Amino acid sequence: MYNPQEVEKEILKFWDKKKIFDKLRKKNLRNKSWSFIDGPITANNPMGVHHAWGRTYKDIFQRFKAMQGFDQRYQNGFDCQGLWVEVEVEKDLGLNSKKEIEEYGLENFSKACRKRVEKYSKIQTEQSIKLGQWMDWDNSYYTMDDYNIEHIWHFLKECHKKGWLYKGTKVMPWCLRCGTSLAQHELVDTYEEKTHEAVYFKVPVKNTKNHYLLIWSTTSWTFSSNVAAAVNPSLMYVKAEQDGNIYYLAEKIADKVLRENYKILERFKGNKLIGIEYTGPFDYLPAVKNIKHKVIAWKDVGEEEGTGIVHIAPGCGAEDHELAKKENLLIIAPIDETGDYVEGFDWFTGKNVKSIHKLVIEDLKKNNFLYRAENYRHRYPHCWRCKEELVFRLVSEWFISSDEIRPLMKKNAKEVFWHPEHGGKLMQDWLDNMQDWNISRRRYWGLPLPFYECSCGHTEVIGSREQLRKLAADPKRFDSLPELHKPWIDEIKIKCPKCKKEISRITDVGDCWLDAGIVPFSTLNYLQDKTYWKKWFPADFITEMREQVRLWFYSMLFMSTALQNQSPYKSVLLYEKVYDEKGRPMHKSLGNAIWFDDAVEKIGADVMRWQYSFQNPSTNLNFGYNSAKEAKRDLDVIWNLGNYVQLYCKHKKEEADDVASKWIISRRESTKEHVEDYLEKLQPNQAIAEIKQFLIEDLSRTYGQLIRDELDSPKIQATLYNSFLAGLKLLAPFTPFVTENLYQEISKNKESIFLEDWPKPEKKHIDEELEKSMEEIKGIIKEILAQRDKSQMGVRWPLPNVLITNENPRPLEEFIEIIKKQVNVKQVTFKTGKDSVDLDTKMTEELEEEGYLRELTRRIQELRKKAKLKKEDKIKLHIATKESFLEKFKEELKEKVNAEAINIDSKLEKKHKYYSKEKIKEKEFEIGF
Repeated sequence: MYNPQEVEKEILKFWDKKKIFDKLRKKNLRNKSWSFIDGPITANNPMGVHHAWGRTYKDIFQRFKAMQGFDQRYQNGFDCQGLWVEVEVEKDLGLNSKKEIEEYGLENFSKACRKRVEKYSKIQTEQSIKLGQWMDWDNSYYTMDDYNIEHIWHFLKECHKKGWLYKGTKVMPWCLRCGTSLAQHELVDTYEEKTHEAVYFKVPVKNTKNHYLLIWSTTSWTFSSNVAAAVNPSLMYVKAEQDGNIYYLAEKIADKVLRENYKILERFKGNKLIGIEYTGPFDYLPAVKNIKHKVIAWKDVGEEEGTGIVHIAPGCGAEDHELAKKENLLIIAPIDETGDYVEGFDWFTGKNVKSIHKLVIEDLKKNNFLYRAENYRHRYPHCWRCKEELVFRLVSEWFISSDEIRPLMKKNAKEVFWHPEHGGKLMQDWLDNMQDWNISRRRYWGLPLPFYECSCGHTEVIGSREQLRKLAADPKRFDSLPELHKPWIDEIKIKCPKCKKEISRITDVGDCWLDAGIVPFSTLNYLQDKTYWKKWFPADFITEMREQVRLWFYSMLFMSTALQNQSPYKSVLLYEKVYDEKGRPMHKSLGNAIWFDDAVEKIGADVMRWQYSFQNPSTNLNFGYNSAKEAKRDLDVIWNLGNYVQLYCKHKKEEADDVASKWIISRRESTKEHVEDYLEKLQPNQAIAEIKQFLIEDLSRTYGQLIRDELDSPKIQATLYNSFLAGLKLLAPFTPFVTENLYQEISKNKESIFLEDWPKPEKKHIDEELEKSMEEIKGIIKEILAQRDKSQMGVRWPLPNVLITNENPRPLEEFIEIIKKQVNVKQVTFKTGKDSVDLDTKMTEELEEEGYLRELTRRIQELRKKAKLKKEDKIKLHIATKESFLEKFKEELKEKVNAEAINIDSKLEKKHKYYSKEKIKEKEFEIGF
C-alpha cells in the first residue's frame, strides 16, 4: 500500500546518502545555463501551505530544466528586514511602540531581529527539503547581508546621478503604531470593510444669516485643519430651506441627505459657489484662526455620496495636499508621528486622533456646526503588517522620481512572457499609475539609507563601502564595523565633500522592496564579476503570487531598468491565493490556517504537490484534507500500476505492434510532446493533466484492461514497461518522491530518475488518426456498456452481435477485436451512416453457458487471491454442482485458473482448506482446493 510519508522519508535518506543532487549538478555543469531567481521567502515564521504552492512551482521547473540538461544555480533566498520581522520581534520582546524599542536598545533589538531570521530560515530550509525542493541550501542569499546592502547603495547612487532621487514633503499613509509612512505599493490589498461614524457638518456662509454649506466627512480628526471646501463646477447644486436654515449641497444627493421637510429654492451649477467665504468649525484654534476659508473648484468632487461639497485639509489627505499646492492654500499638519496633536490646537494638543472623535462631535454640537452623525460602512486602509488603521499625514520623505523611468519600464515589461497573460496587463496598468517611489521608512531593522545631509546644503549619497571608508571622519572606526545596520552604521560620520564639516547619516531605513528588488544584481556578483553576472542575467524564469506584480516584480524591474535599462526576467508565472476548502481566506483567528508541517505529516508532500500542480494558477486554490483524498487516490493508481509493471514486465526491448499497443505508444510519444510544450509555456496544470490522462486513464485503465490476458507476451511487457517508465519521467518533477521510489523498483538504468534525460518524443510513432479513432472507440464502448446496463446484461455474459453505424467506419474497423473483448460480443458489424449503436441482447443457451463459465472463473480467481497464491501456483480444484454443461469447459477452465486437475461432482467429497459457496443467477456451485 502506498504510504506517502514513509516513501518520502526513505527517498530523502536515499538522495542524501547517494548525493543525487550533487551528481545532478555535476552532470549538467558547463552545459547551457538556465537562470532562475528565487523570490525570497520572509524568514519570520514557519511555512504555511500557501508558501508551498510557489515553492512547488519553483522545484517543478528547476527539475524539468535539469532533466533537459541545463546548468543551474539553485540559490534560495531569504527576506530578512522590515516590518515583517520587526513587528514579530516586538511581540517576542513584549514591546509595542518605537519608544519602547529605543528604551530596549537598538543594538539589542537589531540582534534580536537577526536571531529571529536565522532561526526561521533554518526551519524553512528543513520544511522546504521535506517538500522535496532541491536547492543549494548552504548558499542561500539573505537580503540583510552587507553585500546586498552595498548593491542597493550603488543603485541609489546611480539614481542620484540621474537626478531622480529627492527629498520631498507629501501627505503619506502613516501607521501610528509602527511610526512610519508606507508606499503606494504597500496599500493595494490593505483596504478592509469598516464602520465609522460619518459626520455631516454645516459651516456658515459669511455675510449671510442662517446660510450654510453642508459638508460630509468620515475623518473628524481632520476638521481642526480645514482650510477650504471644494465643489465640482460642472455639477448641479441646490439651495434648500429646512427648519428656517438655508443649505447648499449637490442636487442629486439632496433628498438622501435632507430626507424630509425641506424645500428647493434654487438650482444652479457648482461654479456659482466658487469663491464664497465661510466660517470654519474650529477657527478659534491658534493654528487656524487667521485662515480665510473659501469654496474652491475641484473637478473630482462627486455626487454619489456625501453632499457634493468636500472638506479640504491639505495636511491630512494626499489629494487635498495636491489641490492645496495648485490653489496656494495654507497647509496645516496637526499631528506628530504617534497621532498626538501638536502645539497650536488648544484643547486638541496632546490628545490622540484615535480618541478624539466623540470630543469633536460634542464641540460641533455645542457650537452649532453639527447637522447629523451616522454610521457609515466603507473600505479603509490598514497597515499591511500590524493591521492597524492608517492615517494620512504630512511628512518629509525620500523619493525616487518615476517620470523618466516609467516609459522605459513599460517598454521592458512588454518584452516579458507573462503567464497568465493578464499579468502583463496588470504590470502595464501599475506602471501607468505608479507614483514616485517612497523609499524611506522611520524604522530600525532595515537597509540603512546612505544619505548624508549637511547644513551647507550638500547631500552626499554613498554608493559603496569603499566610498564610505574614504569619506569617513574616522576610517579606523569604519574598519571595526560589525555590520552595516543600525545602530552601528550611525556611528560613522563623514566629512562633507563641500565644506569639510562632520555630518551624520539620516536615521531612516529603506523600503524592504529595495532589499528584494536588487537580487538580480547582488546574488549574481554584479559589482565584482560582470562576466558571471552576464552569464546568469536576466533570469529565464521567476514565479510568485499575482500581488508581486506591484511588489517584487515591480521593484526588480525598476532597479534593473535604472541600472541596465533591461528587464531582469524573461518569463513570469503568476498564481493566486490559497484559501481553505470552503473558499475562505486562511487566518489564525478563524482557526482554518494550515501549517506546512501539519499538512506534510498528515497527507505527505507529493499529495500536496499534486494538488498545487493541478490548480489553474489564474484561480484561488481551495486547499484542505478532503480535497487531498482525490489526489491520494490518483497517486494510489500510479503506485499500483508501478507494482504491476514491476511484477509482470520482465522484457523491456522489442515492443508490440497490435493496434492497442500502437495506440498506447502513440499516446506515450504525443504525451511527451504535449507535456514539454505546456511546461515551456509555463502551464504546469495542463502538463500534469496530460500526464494523469496518460498514466491513469490510457495506460492503467484502458491499455491495462486490453492486455490483461496477454501479459505473457514479451512484446506486450516491453510496451507496458517503456510506456510506464516514460510517464514516470514526465511526472518526476511534479511528484519527485513517489516517482523516485517506483523508478528504483523497476529500473537499474540510472542511479536516480533525476539522472535520466528528459524524455523526447519519437514523432515517427505518433499517429493522430489512430488516437482519434481510439477516442471514438472508447465512446462506442461506453455506449454499448450503457445499453448492457439498461438491459441488465452484465459484461461477463456474452452477446451475439453489435451493429455500429458511423459516418466513416473504415478507420474504426481495425478495433473490432478490442470492441469484442471489451464489451463481450461475438460479432461486430460496421455500417456507414449516422452515428448509432445497436446491441443485440438475445441470449442463446450456448452464450449463457459461456457466461456462467466466465463468472465462475472470476469467483475461483477471487478464492485464489484470498489464498494468497501466485499466478504460477497450481491447484487441485473440486467443484460441486448439478449443472452438467461444465464438463465440456473443463480443459478451458483448467488453463484459466491454473489447475493441474479439476474434479466436477454433485457434492464435495471432503473438506478443503479453501472453500466457497457461490450462487450465480439461479445456479449454485461449491468450490474447494
